[in-house]
Amino acid sequence: MPWTWAEATGEFASYLDAERGAALRTARAYLGDLEEFRRLHAARRGQDPVPARVDIAGVRAYLAALFGKNDASSIARKLSSLRAFYRFLVKRGQVTDNPAAVVRSPKRRCALPRALTVDDTFRVVEAPAGARDRAVLEMLYGAGLRVSECCGLDLSDVDATHPARSAGAQRGGGDALVHVRHAKGGKERIVPLGGKAVAALDAYLAERRAPADQAALFVNHRGGRLTSRSVQRHLRRDAALAGAPAATPHALRHSYATHLLDGGADLRSIQELLGHASLSSTQIYTKVSLDHLMSVYDQAHPHAQGKGKGKK
Repeated sequence: MPWTWAEATGEFASYLDAERGAALRTARAYLGDLEEFRRLHAARRGQDPVPARVDIAGVRAYLAALFGKNDASSIARKLSSLRAFYRFLVKRGQVTDNPAAVVRSPKRRCALPRALTVDDTFRVVEAPAGARDRAVLEMLYGAGLRVSECCGLDLSDVDATHPARSAGAQRGGGDALVHVRHAKGGKERIVPLGGKAVAALDAYLAERRAPADQAALFVNHRGGRLTSRSVQRHLRRDAALAGAPAATPHALRHSYATHLLDGGADLRSIQELLGHASLSSTQIYTKVSLDHLMSVYDQAHPHAQGKGKGKK
């Protein structure tokens, strides 16, 4: 005999607990979404939904009711709950098809990266008093590294012509190459490192204290590899103490790409430097750069300054 909605959700709750071993919070989220579906269906049709009679049109009507009150991420999650519920009902033989499976999730808006101005970037990078933290920030901005990539660097990843690999060596800030081996997606790449970053790296390595067998470039006070969480924590602390703008390690990477684009670098080159798998991932920086350009225009162009003002 076909289950009622109450019977179906009750069985699903038992399944989540006994078979899936779902966390209480996860189970509550699933069941809360299903209750919302029931309530909106009842408001529209005057009665609770019958699981076996819910069709694609009913699922789409549900999503339509959510728009304007929920963001795309929330709607996608609610649709995912409905899909999981109907996958369970298919397994139990209560329905033959999953009506939510063919309904597409709404596209999530891709938030633009937050890029700092050049002056603010310099203030952030120069905020740390310690040589190690200054070198880390110079690497993040100077080479556009992800924080995980930076923490994953070994001494041997700085090019062989760079004398800073032997602690105490100084070279006055020439350029270098960095081999990024622990990149996203398992891809490797070679990126250049400018003079200021090299000088900061030299200063750090002159006082680096680590066991002889420690290959990590950046180490903590115990001699172990520095972690991404530590970098984020130190950046937040140092920026606050120095009165610099609040920033994240990833904001420095975004700033690196945006400033390169503002300086005339082409998208394909920036793609290679950032290690993006596709050019579409890099093209977001054209919008960031355009926003910066429009801000400059609004501040500098006489007609822009007169926008909204009536003629005399």
